[in-house]
Amino acid sequence: MKTKTSLTLFDPALIKPAIRVSFAKLTPRVQWRNPVMFVVYIGSILTTLLGLQALQGKGEASAGFIFAVALWLWFTVLFANFAEALAEGRSKAQAASLRSLKKSTWAKKFQAHTGAVFHGTTWLPEQAENLRKGDVVMVETGDMIALDGEVIEGVASVDESAITGESAPVVRESGGDFSAVTGGTRVLSDWLVVRITVNPGESFLDRMISMVEGAKRQKTPNEIALTILLVALTIVFLVVTVTLLPYSVFSVEANKAGTAVSITALVALLVCLIPTTIGGLLSAVGVAGMSRMMQANVIATSGRAVEAAGDVDVLLLDKTGTITHGNRQATQFLPAPGVSQSKLASCAMQASMADETPEGRSIVALAEKLSDAKVLVGAVTEIPFTAQTRMSGVDVQQTDVPLRSLRKGAVDAIRKHVESLGGSVPADVARSADEVARRGSTPLAVCEGNTVLGVVELKDIVKAGIKERFAELRRMGIKTIMITGDNRLTAAAIAAEAGVDDFLAEATPEEKLKLIRQYQAEGRLVAMTGDGTNDAPALAQADVAVAMNSGTQAAKEAGNMVDLDSNPTKLLEIVETGKALLMTRGSLTTFSIANDVAKYFAIIPAIFVSTYPQLTALNVMQLGSPASAILSAVIFNALIIIFLIPLALKGVKYRAIGAAVLLRRNLLIYGVGGLIVPFIGIKVIDLLLVASHLT
Repeated sequence: MKTKTSLTLFDPALIKPAIRVSFAKLTPRVQWRNPVMFVVYIGSILTTLLGLQALQGKGEASAGFIFAVALWLWFTVLFANFAEALAEGRSKAQAASLRSLKKSTWAKKFQAHTGAVFHGTTWLPEQAENLRKGDVVMVETGDMIALDGEVIEGVASVDESAITGESAPVVRESGGDFSAVTGGTRVLSDWLVVRITVNPGESFLDRMISMVEGAKRQKTPNEIALTILLVALTIVFLVVTVTLLPYSVFSVEANKAGTAVSITALVALLVCLIPTTIGGLLSAVGVAGMSRMMQANVIATSGRAVEAAGDVDVLLLDKTGTITHGNRQATQFLPAPGVSQSKLASCAMQASMADETPEGRSIVALAEKLSDAKVLVGAVTEIPFTAQTRMSGVDVQQTDVPLRSLRKGAVDAIRKHVESLGGSVPADVARSADEVARRGSTPLAVCEGNTVLGVVELKDIVKAGIKERFAELRRMGIKTIMITGDNRLTAAAIAAEAGVDDFLAEATPEEKLKLIRQYQAEGRLVAMTGDGTNDAPALAQADVAVAMNSGTQAAKEAGNMVDLDSNPTKLLEIVETGKALLMTRGSLTTFSIANDVAKYFAIIPAIFVSTYPQLTALNVMQLGSPASAILSAVIFNALIIIFLIPLALKGVKYRAIGAAVLLRRNLLIYGVGGLIVPFIGIKVIDLLLVASHLT
């Protein structure tokens, strides 16, 4: 089961709890967290008290009008609470789906062991809740892995679909970048010996659950800065509104006409002028940002990480699996002078028969296309690939024929091998290998004994459409850098074909770390992906670090996001999601501030027209009466929050069309739209109020 929730935006399973939570949040302790809405909250209480006073015949206006204003002010607070509760509800639904994965599990814990070999020693059943960091357990076919750990012995196929949603099993083995296992996953074949790396309650699943609890989300720096701006605007409007009361009293006395403005009207004016729209939706936008990451099957450790993704301007991407498909394919045989292509193909095929890697299988498949490719018959001894020799092959012993030793591997490894046997690499073969590397492919040399037979070209296929994605990132102002362990010739060719801005060849952990620090010293924000222990230092240094769920525990702990799908290209989506979050917040802020203009034209003439009849000219909407004008503005101010909740939760779609064009587009939609929509909305509400004789 995937961690994504299938609940729609306004699913009853979300709506009903959100309504209850909206009322539960009507406490000063909760409201104080949002200064803008706290002002509306105080205004709601004040107008309610004024309404009760009016019922006793001592009111400044009719009790019906005051209670109508109070009611819609309470609705404004409730709608803001509802937006936040709905966003939190989606996160809690996701957390609930994760909790459903947690089951009480029994483990086979080793009681005693000697040395590094555990298979076959004594173990006893133990509940997962009683395991501790450092314990060693046996996991066999069909067993559930009790807690997160590192494989220290064995190789097994593991079903991780409960965490990632991917049905294909993955291989977990000791001593590599795929040694991390996650609690709650199941072994499908073979066995593993696992050293537990966490205590109960600290597992990856537990951390995921806590990560998606939006209610505990910390405010990001940009959100804090925007909150300060909104508070400043609120204080300014509060001071302006407070000064209007003595000004109104003075004007009435000076002109001997009209009535002083009521406190209810001033509260309505204040609530309508302060940025209540963005104030009411600000928290929901932040919570929804993390929720959208979860829907993309990415766990973000904090809202800071999501927001930082929107500010990233340098991307470090691994070549293999991100820019290229990763499974290099044999495309042609390049024989040495005097060697036929069929002989090279036959020897390369036989040397690859026991090679189960995609590269080895592709060599066999290409050789089989040649009708005259033949396999030697005899006693075959397989020579496995090792990191030390960097080559593999077979030894074939035929009757009355000397031992035939076939090897294939990296060109420099084959060179050392044949030179140790007294041979050498022909200049034409070395030249062919260089040409293959210059094209961005990988050359493998093939030899028989001390004779080099030629080169097999393995092409690393660049993913379709990746060049266009990088062009989009360039328009976004983001620099892309390819990280690869290939030599500079191969790296340069792949980089040119893929369209990245720069590359780092023959990359080591130290060089990755140095590159990130260099860009950060220039004031740039850096994002990268990684899955290996060797990526951990760079992930810890990067501003946005996306660790692959299939990677090591060290990589996942160093990152501030974990991609459950283990898809390195997800980094591009993460950046776009981060930018969409920033755009959503900016768009709603623009719309909220632009709204004030229409409310100004509605309320200012209404509260001062009795003293200054000339202000009738500002009643451009031709509102029915001062009371309907004030009430229409207050009602619109409340309802607009409800209408904007889908936008706040889904986010403004990001398009890579350049910052200047994007700014103009959003100003046109949310700036001009924020000016026009309130005029229409307030007028429609006024017509309904007048027609129903409610004012």
